[in-house]
Amino acid sequence: MNAAFVVVAGVGAFLLAYRFYSKFLADRVFGLDYDRETPAHTRRDGVDFVPARRSILFGHHFASIAGLAPIAGPALAVIWGWLPALVWIVVGTVFLGAVHDFAALAVSLKHEGRSIGDLTGSILGPRGRILFLVVVFFLLALAMGVFALIVGQLFGKVHPEAVIPVFGLMVLALLIGVAVYKFRVSILAATLVGLALMFLLIWVGLDHPMNMYRLFLRPETREAISAGLDSGELAASTQPGAVAAYLSEQGAATMAEEVAAAGESAAGAWIVILLVYALVASVLPVWLLLQPRDYLNSYQLYIGVGALFLGALVTHPKMSAPAYNHLETLPNMIPLLFVTIACGAISGFHSLVSSGTTARQLSSARDARLIAYGGMLTEGTLALLVVAACAAGCGARWSEFYADWGTISGGLASKLQPFFVGAGSFLSGLGVPRGYGASLMAVMVVGFAMTTLDSGTRLLRYNIEEFADTVRLKRYFNRYLASALAVLVLAAVAFWKVPTVAGGKVSYVPAGLYLWRLFGTTNQMLAALGLLVVSVFLVKIRRPAWYTAVPFAFMLAVTAWSMVAIIGQAWSGDDPRSRAWSIVIVGAVLLLVAVALAVESLLRVLRERGLREEASVEKASREHASGEDAAAGEEAGGEDIF
Repeated sequence: MNAAFVVVAGVGAFLLAYRFYSKFLADRVFGLDYDRETPAHTRRDGVDFVPARRSILFGHHFASIAGLAPIAGPALAVIWGWLPALVWIVVGTVFLGAVHDFAALAVSLKHEGRSIGDLTGSILGPRGRILFLVVVFFLLALAMGVFALIVGQLFGKVHPEAVIPVFGLMVLALLIGVAVYKFRVSILAATLVGLALMFLLIWVGLDHPMNMYRLFLRPETREAISAGLDSGELAASTQPGAVAAYLSEQGAATMAEEVAAAGESAAGAWIVILLVYALVASVLPVWLLLQPRDYLNSYQLYIGVGALFLGALVTHPKMSAPAYNHLETLPNMIPLLFVTIACGAISGFHSLVSSGTTARQLSSARDARLIAYGGMLTEGTLALLVVAACAAGCGARWSEFYADWGTISGGLASKLQPFFVGAGSFLSGLGVPRGYGASLMAVMVVGFAMTTLDSGTRLLRYNIEEFADTVRLKRYFNRYLASALAVLVLAAVAFWKVPTVAGGKVSYVPAGLYLWRLFGTTNQMLAALGLLVVSVFLVKIRRPAWYTAVPFAFMLAVTAWSMVAIIGQAWSGDDPRSRAWSIVIVGAVLLLVAVALAVESLLRVLRERGLREEASVEKASREHASGEDAAAGEEAGGEDIF
């Protein structure tokens, strides 16, 4: 199968879905009122509720939802073969993911821009609200804490060339925000200047990586590294792992250990810097940093997606991966496929973005379909290109990357490496050197992890404020205190280490990485719960709910199946000390919460139908009584006349 045909067919399906299905949802299911003022206008406060131009908000929304997941997930899922991944991405995006994102935005617009977790109280009641907020808190705390940990490691140990582009873009975004909103500079002029400077920052960053680990080295160790550079024996000087390996080969074991420790110290320092940035970003007005930052950053992805698409058409490589890969060592594809490919098909995090930030910046309801449904289709396109890059762009190296489950699932670097290699192959068809193209993709990926981090921290701030409102303490929680608490939680997830036992030996790992195996399932479970809330709302307003209820039932089934499997795996083992008790307890609690919300929703629907039937019976009785009175009056009148 030709990779170009696969990509074109997938994009064609997305275009048809946007043209017909999204319009049907907007008009016949959600009933959007295009003449009604949006919350961005009715609740405008200049901080969170700020009307944004459609192009700016699309970039902000897309950059917020398109983090590492739509790349890492599909890249991992290709191990089962490219065909299952492709089918799930197309079907999942069209009928589940885009519907989920669009539904969350539509319902939030009808409730004054309240987040999906907050408005659960109005739809399912107080118990439902608390349960939903618990799931949201766990997901955001775990995901954003691990994102800070991962990006810190990428900056400190793997891709220091991304530091200047990422942090330079923050300063650039502040300048663009002030220029557009305060000095009324035209969007076109700001965009052109901003893009030129952004790509200049990328070029500078690639040539001047910020190797912070060297700050933690002794002078003699730095001299040994410089000697290796001068002699040409050390080429990969930007990565402390490569430097440590070189020193070890030279017999300088102590220096090698020092470099490895310096890499960890640099990663820790970057995590602290990232958390400080997340704190500042979560309290600043959205127009000042998040909007312009995500808007400019989204062009990286537009250009990257466009270049990969053109590269696939020019190189038109054949799929070197099998359509379906059956290995005895692989875990069961079902239900794991639907959990592994998260943002590339459907993601619960998207409902938080749609209702938590996008709904508060949407200037017109007419833009909702493009931003929510269209934004998810664009992310699905990225996922398609990732599958093509890994299945075709890697060529003969596919079997090397995907030799077994342990090889590809070992860490973030192992998941992303096939994509970087495949993307470099696609870009080489456009005249971009393979190595340089892979570095460009790496910078893009790290940049989008950052956009998710700052948006996610703001969403966690909202979640804490909503918890405070639930227990009637909201007046004591301003956005500064809520943001500070949010960042403290992220710091605990990133830095707090928990003991694990393997082979009778105790080791300590960050709490976030320890609990990370719950993330994919929890994220998809949140998607199911978001669809559940929307379905109950549609039932209450007497709109067709099948288009969200069927996806909800499917996602609840596969996530419950996956969670039970995770709990069983964590419980397995003859030695009780080796059991992952935290995974068992947290997973069981999350599963019980999901079941409780489903039961609560079912009771709400049955109660709603009961009230409708009572109202229908009462109405029929009144009409029957009125008819009898009218008949009696006519009869009495007839007697009087005759």
